[in-house]
Amino acid sequence: MSIQYALAFIDAYTMGAGRLGSSVAGLTGLTGVIIGGRALARRAGGRNGAVAALAAGLTGIVLGVLVAATADDGVGSGNGLGGAVVAVILGLIATILGALALARTRRSGASA
Repeated sequence: MSIQYALAFIDAYTMGAGRLGSSVAGLTGLTGVIIGGRALARRAGGRNGAVAALAAGLTGIVLGVLVAATADDGVGSGNGLGGAVVAVILGLIATILGALALARTRRSGASA
């Protein structure tokens, strides 16, 4: 095994800024989806869960778009573009779940 092959192997599995950014964005979006689902099912405290899901979803979207905008190459190049796309999708889902849960809490609060 040559040293060039070993260096290329190590470089392929290092955590660069793009991969790290898309991982953080994806985990933020996934957290928002979980919190939003729990808030929609009325397990996570109603309004607080809905607002947290909205905040996490919007943060995931912003971070995902930022990583996607700064990626140099396409998917599979190690710049985090694939993870950024997943983060934006998860952020959108979290935002929708949070908005639905917030609308439900407003509706139940207005009728009570």
